[in-house]
Amino acid sequence: MLLAGEEWAARFEGFQREAWRLETLPQYLMPQEAEEFQEFRGGTRIDPATVSNEYTDRLRRQVVQGREQGRVHVLTRPLSEYLRFEFHHYYKAHSLAGERIRILDVTNRSNPLEGIQDFWMFDRSEVVLMNYHPDGRQISREVFEGDVAPFLEYQRIAVDASVAFEEYVKGIDL
Repeated sequence: MLLAGEEWAARFEGFQREAWRLETLPQYLMPQEAEEFQEFRGGTRIDPATVSNEYTDRLRRQVVQGREQGRVHVLTRPLSEYLRFEFHHYYKAHSLAGERIRILDVTNRSNPLEGIQDFWMFDRSEVVLMNYHPDGRQISREVFEGDVAPFLEYQRIAVDASVAFEEYVKGIDL
């Protein structure tokens, strides 16, 4: 089953304990980010501590409710221009709002998740596969119809092999 619109948004409002994501691409070409990305490329920077939008407000509510959201982004250096944008414009603000973001840098080591595609997992029981073109344009979101055990293992590997976002970006000029 493909997810879009309200059905997709309902996953983030309805999970009970944890929403977790694996990201594997060096860029995501999302139309709603295009203007902000261009501004970033032109030198515009935001103060992550002052960001308040639907996403950060939801993260803050979830923290108060005892619900967690996290992700691991698998990447290699040098950071793509998009990753610098994502780190500055989104990850810093999302981390301050309560999202547990981790980075798995595989620049000088083998990737323990080679070939695993992006996905979201909700309450460790539902997996939504995130389908993208190689350039990062989204194709679809698809509910996985099968055993989630491998995805639980992917999450364990990703978390164990990664470092906290805040630690990773120390000393990096974004």
